[in-house]
Amino acid sequence: MILSLARFFRLLIGILDLVLLTLILYPLSFLPKKWTKSFYPRLFHYWCKVFVSAFGIELRLHQKNKRPLPHHYIVISNHPSAFEDIGMPSLFNARFLAKREVEHWWIGGRIAKAGGTLFFHRESKEGRNEGTQKMIEVLEKGHNIGLYPEGGCKGRRINTPFRYGIFDISLKTNTPIIPVFLHYEIQEDFEWLTQHLLHKIWTILTSQNKRAHYYVYDAIYPSQFNNKEEYCQYVQDLYLDLQKRYLD
Repeated sequence: MILSLARFFRLLIGILDLVLLTLILYPLSFLPKKWTKSFYPRLFHYWCKVFVSAFGIELRLHQKNKRPLPHHYIVISNHPSAFEDIGMPSLFNARFLAKREVEHWWIGGRIAKAGGTLFFHRESKEGRNEGTQKMIEVLEKGHNIGLYPEGGCKGRRINTPFRYGIFDISLKTNTPIIPVFLHYEIQEDFEWLTQHLLHKIWTILTSQNKRAHYYVYDAIYPSQFNNKEEYCQYVQDLYLDLQKRYLD
């Protein structure tokens, strides 16, 4: 009984913190970007951390890397859940890709856009080309980017084949890739396929096990590969091996 009350009050405090921070960030998102670009991205990453706390998620980062990680990078992961959209930015200082529809979400979309999220039309060739050029520009300016090579939220199992795009970008910009493998202990509660987003949020909030594991591995450098196809196949095989280790 006492433990249940303690969890309830922790959740309530987390939600109140999130509401308060959102009330600050939302009006700031309407200001000109030249006024906010120096501080808003940091506030956005902190907002994601508060969001994770408000959900009551035990987000555990596992440093499986044997060598120091680079300061300039592309971070990738598998994409089983909608939770990654706040989980990954809460841990990595990167500008993440999201489908164009997210930009039009009433509150979260505005905050994500002001925080530096990159939006593109994933299903059209023109949109993908535009997204590719934007990612190259962002990397050349010294920023990090993050995305999911499966090409969207595909469920708890690795969806193949991986998209070539990010590996081509890594080669062209000579930017290493940091691979992260995500594992949710109650996979069914977190997995997002056809459910409405609000229903999935409720399922995560009421889950009996909110433990999430984010495993970080050594950076993969583009100089190891001759072309994007070879690069992509190597990383895809790595994720299939990690799937056997953590999910099978």
